[in-house]
Amino acid sequence: MTTPLEILRTTFGFPAFRGVQAQVIDRVMAGKRTAAIMPTGAGKSLCYQLPALALPGTCVVVSPLI
Repeated sequence: MTTPLEILRTTFGFPAFRGVQAQVIDRVMAGKRTAAIMPTGAGKSLCYQLPALALPGTCVVVSPLI
């Protein structure tokens, strides 16, 4: 299985995770319920995009923004 860090580097082109991204992604990948409250620009989108690529099935994202 490809690791999240490998996906980060090969697919997204970033050398390393920022802030709590790795912790959030690890929880999501482990199937744990996760709420990530992070400031603008902290990389929240990557926290669902990367697991969506790594895990089988379909990813549904619900965004309350209008």
